Amino acid sequence: MPKIDTTVGKLVRMIQDGELRLPEMQRRYVWPTTRVRDLLDSLYRGYPSGTILVWETDREMPSRDLAVAQETSPFRGHKLLLDGQQRLTSLSAVLRGEPVSVRNRKKPIEILFNLEHPEGPPVEVLEVEDDAVGPDDNEVAEAEEEDEGPNLQERLKLRTFIVASRALMADPRWVKVSDIFRDGVSDAQLLKKLVKSFDDPLFDKYSKRLQAVRRIRDYPYVMHVLDKELSYEEVAEIFVRVNSLGMKLRGSDLALAQITSRWPDSLKLFEEFQEQCEESWFTLDLGLIVRALVVFTTGQSRFKTVGSIPLKDLKEGWAAATEGVRFAINFLRSNAGIEDESLLSSPLFIIALGYFARKHGYRLSADDEIGLRKWLFVANGRAHYSGSSETTLDVDLGVIERTGSAAELLKVLELSVGRLDVQPIDLAGRGHRSSLFPLAFLAMKAQGAKDWRTRLGLSLTHQGRLHFIEHHHIFPKALLRKAGCARSEIHEIANMAFVSGGTNRRLSARPPEEYLAEIVREQGEEALRAHCIPTDPALWAVEAFPRFLEYRRAAIAGAINEFIAALDALPPLVDLEGLIEAGESETVEFKASARWDYREGRHNKALEDVVVKTLAGLLNGRGGMLLIGVADDGSIPGIEADFRTLSKRPDRDGYQQFLVNLVSRDLGADACASLSVSFHAVRGKEVCRVAAEPSPRPVYIADRLYVRTGNTSRELSTREAADYIAGRWKGR
Repeated sequence: MPKIDTTVGKLVRMIQDGELRLPEMQRRYVWPTTRVRDLLDSLYRGYPSGTILVWETDREMPSRDLAVAQETSPFRGHKLLLDGQQRLTSLSAVLRGEPVSVRNRKKPIEILFNLEHPEGPPVEVLEVEDDAVGPDDNEVAEAEEEDEGPNLQERLKLRTFIVASRALMADPRWVKVSDIFRDGVSDAQLLKKLVKSFDDPLFDKYSKRLQAVRRIRDYPYVMHVLDKELSYEEVAEIFVRVNSLGMKLRGSDLALAQITSRWPDSLKLFEEFQEQCEESWFTLDLGLIVRALVVFTTGQSRFKTVGSIPLKDLKEGWAAATEGVRFAINFLRSNAGIEDESLLSSPLFIIALGYFARKHGYRLSADDEIGLRKWLFVANGRAHYSGSSETTLDVDLGVIERTGSAAELLKVLELSVGRLDVQPIDLAGRGHRSSLFPLAFLAMKAQGAKDWRTRLGLSLTHQGRLHFIEHHHIFPKALLRKAGCARSEIHEIANMAFVSGGTNRRLSARPPEEYLAEIVREQGEEALRAHCIPTDPALWAVEAFPRFLEYRRAAIAGAINEFIAALDALPPLVDLEGLIEAGESETVEFKASARWDYREGRHNKALEDVVVKTLAGLLNGRGGMLLIGVADDGSIPGIEADFRTLSKRPDRDGYQQFLVNLVSRDLGADACASLSVSFHAVRGKEVCRVAAEPSPRPVYIADRLYVRTGNTSRELSTREAADYIAGRWKGR
């Protein structure tokens, strides 16, 4: 196998020119910015950084671009990068000042270089141990800015490279690495705020350090080149073996390489489904989707058998996996109130829920649904899939396969965790990364907690930056640091309230004894009780903070336990398949779409009028439901075509907003209180269910009254309307 001596600069140029690309088997770019920081530090010091492995081939092979901009080249597809993607993508982005593309979003990599770093080896060890996606870059920067340690600034001075933060970017001693490599930018320009002239002794010191950073371009790499005659399957095997050494890739990445080598264009299929989930539902890691494929194909979660699974079985398993994942996400959103994947302690719950539903033919009984919800909430709060997640998931899959019982899942869970209830001690010292944090959010949401400024109920789907739900420190961090409180107590769940971004900014660092009193005066004590906050002003003083924590731990634990206990009283899952099979009736209506005219192939606003009349008829009658995306004959065209007519948000949230606006305009805003909108995957298509409760007052469309008669909505004459109102709404 030939070896080529090259440099970082030459490799970056190959990427820019499009000469170096990725084989289809390669995973996406996944490095957090902290890994880029550590790589730059190693190259700056001349430390070893591994080798590069490429495959040079003259044949057309499944390939794709790296996560940075690449030009068209006659060499396109000739060199495929097998090992070194994360390093070279990162270096290309930093040296060229280009953002990386992560899930179709442009993400800049901003690293700062410390002109005043100490001489010699690094004082602080920052290396990240694996390639798993780390914390969000903003979280890293904010954590460093907000660290309450007294020697923070002194510790930052010991670092050579750091993830950019607002505070440090304002300090001229910290220079953006991309600016150092930018063409036409001189040392004098970078140092003009620090030195007065070229004769300044600091200019020589800093200039030498900037030149040392630029020498990263000359850092030597050895590039191993695989023989052109190797087949794609042989290269895939080499890729798996090389990346298995030292566990540089996750099991899902290696499994993906084995699958794509035998199933052409399968990666495109997986990524399209991933994007569909992100646009309409949840943001899912590609590794989870690959694991779902394995589970629905083999009945177990481990990747060891992937290489021996027949291709026919994989394709059948893929169809089952997509159906299972769609059901699970719909169950989470519609039946569990989990609107976002951030409320899950592990995405593996999606696989378990989908597998359970498939076991029952996607038709759950009321007991199945209630039991499954209870298991989900308890298991989620107990971080059920932390630790040996594969082993735990396989145990659950075995229980589902043998018994199909949610009650049995709950028994196995209880044996594992010891008890199912939450006690105050469980919350002590637990912060926003705890699995109990989302459970506390759901419990407070269930007991009616609202934002203190807008009075909107808690939801992760609110539109507008100022309405996004954030966690607010009830006792401000600065106040508690000054009082000498421990970091674990400052950031404890018991010191967090769920409020909108706008409210969080308005409260800022105000003391609780000031703003909590205002809330009580304006909104009453219930506004605090719903958030499990004591109404006794004596507990709002900073000296009472330990007693405040004790009170709120107990209150939150009680709210969580009540939330779990109340699950038995929640309404059961609607059997949409059964309703569709039964056909339209006085309480059920089908509409193929609400916007897209399938006959004329265009957006037709007349369809909106039909939807409004149907809802008016249901509201004025016994109530019922409208299923949009279901044709009169029971076939399922889905509402995907309707989505595409929405210019701003072609997804579920945009569609729900469209329906709310439509009803408010034609039936009156108060009619929305009698309607609820949910979305469901039925036979692989998206269906919108609008449930209507009988209205407490007559609902008119331009002074006309519609009622449900049989399976149609009929306009009543003036006399019929008067008689109907007298009988239907006596005394109104």
